[in-house]
Amino acid sequence: MRPLIIIGIHLALQCGQTISAVDPEIFLDKYCLNCHDRDLQKGDRDFESLSFPIDGLPSIIKAQDIIDQLVLGEMPPQKAKAQPSEEEVTNLIAALTQQVGQARDSLESTGAQTVLRRLNRREYTNTIEDLLGLDLESFDPTRNFPTDQTAEHMDNIGDTLVTSGYLLDQYLEAADAVIEKVFSNLEKPKEENWRFRGNFYQGSELAYSHKRVFNYRYLCIYEVTDTPRQEGCYGYVNEFKTGVPADGLYEIQLLAHAKNRDHPYDDKIFGTDFAEPFRLGIVPGRDDAGLLHNSQPIEPLLDEVTVGDGEPKWHTMKVWLHEGQTPRFTFINGMESSRSAFSAIANRYKDHWPKGDFEGGIVDARRVVLEHGKMPHIRIHEVKIRGPIFNTWPPRKHQIILGDKPFRPERTREILKRFADRAYRRPATKEEIDNLMNVVKIRRAEGHSPMQAMKDALKAALCSPAFIYLAEPGRQQSKGEKLGAHDLASRLSYFLWSTMPDPELRALADSGEILKPAVLHQQMHRLLKDPRSEEFVAGFLDAWLNLRSLGDMPPDRDMFADYYTWSLESAFAEETRAFTRHLLENNRPIFDYLDSDYTVLNKSLAKHYELDTLLKEFDREPAKAHHFRKVSLANYPNRGGLIGMGSVLTVTANGIETSPVTRGVWILENIFGTPPAPPPDDVPPIDPDIRGATTIRDQLEKHREVTTCNECHRKIDPPGFALENFDPVGAWRTHYPAGRKQGPKIDASDQLSSGQAFSSIPEFKELLLNRKEPFARMLTERLLTYATGRRMEVLDRGDVDKIVKQLGQRGNGMQDLLELVTTSSLFQSP
Repeated sequence: MRPLIIIGIHLALQCGQTISAVDPEIFLDKYCLNCHDRDLQKGDRDFESLSFPIDGLPSIIKAQDIIDQLVLGEMPPQKAKAQPSEEEVTNLIAALTQQVGQARDSLESTGAQTVLRRLNRREYTNTIEDLLGLDLESFDPTRNFPTDQTAEHMDNIGDTLVTSGYLLDQYLEAADAVIEKVFSNLEKPKEENWRFRGNFYQGSELAYSHKRVFNYRYLCIYEVTDTPRQEGCYGYVNEFKTGVPADGLYEIQLLAHAKNRDHPYDDKIFGTDFAEPFRLGIVPGRDDAGLLHNSQPIEPLLDEVTVGDGEPKWHTMKVWLHEGQTPRFTFINGMESSRSAFSAIANRYKDHWPKGDFEGGIVDARRVVLEHGKMPHIRIHEVKIRGPIFNTWPPRKHQIILGDKPFRPERTREILKRFADRAYRRPATKEEIDNLMNVVKIRRAEGHSPMQAMKDALKAALCSPAFIYLAEPGRQQSKGEKLGAHDLASRLSYFLWSTMPDPELRALADSGEILKPAVLHQQMHRLLKDPRSEEFVAGFLDAWLNLRSLGDMPPDRDMFADYYTWSLESAFAEETRAFTRHLLENNRPIFDYLDSDYTVLNKSLAKHYELDTLLKEFDREPAKAHHFRKVSLANYPNRGGLIGMGSVLTVTANGIETSPVTRGVWILENIFGTPPAPPPDDVPPIDPDIRGATTIRDQLEKHREVTTCNECHRKIDPPGFALENFDPVGAWRTHYPAGRKQGPKIDASDQLSSGQAFSSIPEFKELLLNRKEPFARMLTERLLTYATGRRMEVLDRGDVDKIVKQLGQRGNGMQDLLELVTTSSLFQSP
């Protein structure tokens, strides 16, 4: 990149200075057309047809491409014989920048507007939860919805969110489910108490040994939930397997303790860290959703406690359970595989058992270890359940819809009006309420009760375009106009919270105050400070970095067992989210994404990253070892920034091996903002030679001998090679694997297509920091795309550049960037 050139151009243009003239046609003919004429068109670029002065959208796109390549130092390529001087490059960039700006001003676009778009699946769920006052953590009304289509990993782009006939049917099903759930208990359910001691039947694999040794006296949990066989990872009360009788809050009391955390066996048998206290969690389960001792589709962690050693003690948790759900108990930091552990202990420590007592086999191994050994586990002696607990009645979900008065037929229109006003995120029209009342009239004529007819009208409102769509048919403003107050409030809340405006934001929309820049500025900061802004952090990182794909290609269990035992998948995601939250809360420079001397992690990640000196900090407080904290990376220059994070390194691998091509493309897309063109259809894939006969570098060098491949791969491969010392789950390595042996040594050195060489991760990150402006532009465009629900186009480039310039003047803070995005004309326009 040429940062001094760009600064000089900006200052000159801002001050109205004249830069030495340059003829773009002469420059292109001399330095570019050898590769980019009508016939050759390397990289699908034809600059011979570009006419001057710049006029029309195709010419703007080509000219902007030339500017970007010159700024990055990518063109002309280093191998080209004819190389322009710095002055020639400076003058051409200035000339093209002026012409492109003038062409944009004169071009009237029919695009650059947000396409009519519906709520995506996560926005729909969040909105239903807030609109109806429901707890949907373990109840998913969208479980049968088709997967939202994405564009550039974004799941909220209007033209990709297609509404099919099947989806419309699912909207009807979901509306029916949630409204019936709201009114499932019109009378307050009776609070009940249950107490269970003994008769703790375990899963089928453990049934024999637990009956033989304990006579089902205890409920024992041995391993983490993410195991291949799931033998001893869920504990449940068999006598309570049909679940709770009504939705509500339930108090769960457990008499439990950690058993045999101090044991005489090799720790490697278990694959976990017994220095940390044992953690017991509660997840929901349903007897009709599958075996309760196996994983089920919906099982969020509802609560957890730390259980101590010594005598059993009572532990209390309060969790929300839906009718038919039963609490299941998990060992959050348990062992990797109880089956393997039972077998290993029984066979390796035979001298610990009475002579002739162990007959061999896994069934008897469980029995002998439990009877005579010290198998680490969580042991539950007694379970008490109380609920449903309601501190007030009617519950909040009734009050939200009915208000502070009971339902009466004559209140139907009033109830529907208040509900529609909230559901539609704007005042509902008289015609809309009349339509809902027609539903009531029809249902009453069919013999339904006034309450049921009213519920059916509520369901109709949830299937209305006014609820499902953020920009409704017939309400789009024309080009050049700004969003109305209610549309602007919705755009802000769905950007930062992925849900509907709250009462304060809605009131400002009703009064029109939200249209005032100072009020919009204040509300942006208020929403950002609210815990619900975690939806922005998670949603945007999923979209920008494709983190939602974590787990799509699970790492090989034999090669990467720690990934599962240490819960690295969730830890990777949390590191990147916590890092981003730190940037936001402290307005740190966005370039910390490129390199930083800190990160935010827990002990599991510190072990995985081999940050040995930091492990001592976690060991001082073992009970908090799983908590995430900011740590210094001063002694670990290979980490820091996005490319040192396990989330990025895992999502750019396939769970078995790494590919410089995949990681190189990821960096071009998400760091440089210059995604490569897709490969030609006739180019075969590059498969790593897992025998170790040749390295991936050898294969790619041969691949680049193909002329059609060289153009892209000379840009893709170098940044990919920079990350080759990271294995498929982000751990550091110095050699490629070759079966059980050590393969060839990894060479992570290379040079970018601009000619800048590197030989290590720190040197590569220095080169990234030399490309700050393209990174800032890329991140700005991604944020604007996520915020507006449409792709940024060439005609938006002027507004994007304005934000990037203002951001630099402010110090490039992450919070400043969000403020500039939300106060921009792009954000406030349809």
